[in-house]
Amino acid sequence: MPKAARYLLIGSTEAYSGKSATVLGIAHYLKAQGLDLGYGKPLGTCWSKDATSIEEDVQFVADVLHLPADRLQPTILALDEPTIQRRIRGDDRVDYPQALKKYLQMRGPDLVLLEGPANLEEGSLFDLSLRQVAEGVNARILLVARFHSLLIVGALISARRRLGDRLLGVLISDIPEDRFEEVKTTVQPYLEERGIPVFGLLPRSALLRSVSVGELVSQLKAEVLCRGDRLDLMVESLSIGAMNVNSALKYFRKGRNMAVVTGGDRTDIQLAALETSTQCLILTGQMPPSPAILNRAEDLEIPILSVDLDTLTTVEIVDRAFGKVRVKEPVKVEYICNSMAENFDAARLMTELGLEPAVTV
Repeated sequence: MPKAARYLLIGSTEAYSGKSATVLGIAHYLKAQGLDLGYGKPLGTCWSKDATSIEEDVQFVADVLHLPADRLQPTILALDEPTIQRRIRGDDRVDYPQALKKYLQMRGPDLVLLEGPANLEEGSLFDLSLRQVAEGVNARILLVARFHSLLIVGALISARRRLGDRLLGVLISDIPEDRFEEVKTTVQPYLEERGIPVFGLLPRSALLRSVSVGELVSQLKAEVLCRGDRLDLMVESLSIGAMNVNSALKYFRKGRNMAVVTGGDRTDIQLAALETSTQCLILTGQMPPSPAILNRAEDLEIPILSVDLDTLTTVEIVDRAFGKVRVKEPVKVEYICNSMAENFDAARLMTELGLEPAVTV
C-alpha cells in the first residue's frame, strides 16, 4: 500500500511575498533529486474564467512541474467576496477543517507542497488560517517574508510565537542589493540564534517585479494598435511623458525596459520614447498616433496601446501592477529556479523534513 504523503505548507507574512515562486524553486530541486511531489492550494484566490474546478495558479504550477492530476489536491474554498458574505450571514456552515482532512487521503508522493493563505490571519473566518491548515494536514510551515526594513526581525519573532513548532523556518525575499550583506551578517544569525532557521535569502529582482505588456493590456483594457505579437515583453519601470521633448529624452535615457504613458497627441514624446529602452507606449486621450509613429514602432517591435482612461488613472493601474503579478512567464520561472538554486538551502530543507534523494546526483 502506498505510503501517506508528508506536507510542507508555504506561508507568508503578506500578499505577493513569493509563495508560488518558492513552491516552484523547491519543487524544481526536489524533482531533480527524483522525489515524487504533489501540490495544492486549499484557499483559492484566482479562479479560471471558465469556472472550472482547478484554480489558475494551481493549473499553472501543475503545468510547469508536469504534475499529473492524481498529484494535485483540490482547492476547497474560493476566498472571494460572495463566499465571505455567505459565511458572515450564516448561510455557509461548512466544516472546512473537516473538508481539509480529505487531503490526508493522498498517498504515494514523497512530499506535498501546499500554498498557504496570503498572511497569518487570512482564512480565519473559515477556520483555515495558516496554522489551522498546518494542523489539519500535520504540515510544517516554511514562511516567506519580504524584506522592507529591519522591522522584519520583530515580525518573524512574532510569527514564531504564533506558529509554534509548526514553523520549520523562513525565507526572506526581495532584499535590496545594498541591504543584502547586512541581512546576511546580522539578521540571519540573530534569527538562527533564536530558533528561527533561515533557509534562504533572495535578492530583489527587477525581473520578478516586472509585468508583461500583455498583462498591462488586460489590466488597462487597452486596445493594441501595433505589434500584438510582442506582448510578452517585460516592463520593469514606468515613465510619464508630460514634459518638453529635450527633458523627456534625458529622462527616458535613464530608464530601462519602460512603459511610457503619454498623450496620443504628443508625437515628439512618443518618438523620443521609441528611441530609448521602451517596451511599450501607452497612449491616453483617445487620439491615434501618427502613421510615422506606428511605422517606427513596427520596425522597432514595440507595442503601442491605447486606453480610454486619463493619465493619472492609467499610471495608478500600471504602478499597482509592479510586484503584484503572479508568476506566469517562462522567463520568470527560469530565473526563480536559478535564484533558488543559488540562494536557498534545499539540502537542509530535505534533512529537516526527513527526505532522502531517490536518485544519485
